[in-house]
Amino acid sequence: MAIVDIRNLNVYYSEFHALRNVNMCIEEKSITAFIGPSGCGKSTLLRTLNRMNDMIKGVRIEGTVAIGGMNIYDKGINVETLRKNVGMVFQQPNPFPKSIYDNVAYGPRIHGITSKKDLDEIVEKSLRQAALWDEVKDCLKKSAYGLSGGQQQRLCIARALAVNPQILLMDEPTSALDPISTLKIEELVQELKKRYTIMIVTHNMQQAARVSDRTAFFLNGEVVEFADTIKLFSNPDDQRTEDYITGRFG
Repeated sequence: MAIVDIRNLNVYYSEFHALRNVNMCIEEKSITAFIGPSGCGKSTLLRTLNRMNDMIKGVRIEGTVAIGGMNIYDKGINVETLRKNVGMVFQQPNPFPKSIYDNVAYGPRIHGITSKKDLDEIVEKSLRQAALWDEVKDCLKKSAYGLSGGQQQRLCIARALAVNPQILLMDEPTSALDPISTLKIEELVQELKKRYTIMIVTHNMQQAARVSDRTAFFLNGEVVEFADTIKLFSNPDDQRTEDYITGRFG
């Protein structure tokens, strides 16, 4: 069943036409990878899904983006609730200058959860889901800045999961990490698919091939091809897709 339905989406930054007539359905509890050269619109689409583009001066959006059957650009939409439902993990790990515990408890507290028992349960559950609990359970009160880069990124994933989203957006979540940390994140993403719908922007085509169910190839603001990952990488329909994945440009 499709949880995200994008229809005739156009995004402009002032006069720049960043996304052109995007149409896409994202299935529930699946991993979708967005690939393509720098500046092709991948991250713009990701930010459109939780309205982070609203923060950019001069942005204009046409078309519809429906999540769970509701257009998230309708006037009555509560953007705070939307962002609770659609979590985001960024390219660089960005923990808050707080303890490990307080990083994960931050979102639930913002949304009104004050019981220590409830917060303890949420923090443990979220850190377990992010495959970090066993590494940090004895130092929850220590600063998140003391963690390694890979651990910080998993902490940011735990922080996103703590508010119980349906969808997790990941913008090149492993590009700043070493190969071992990258592998841990990829294994984690595969595990999280059982509970969440995940969209991941990546420059690493091998990563897209390893972790995703479907892949969209972007070029100059357009979705050139969107297909099952195995099909797109083994037998693409569009010559431009083949040229990109075989390294002829990009």
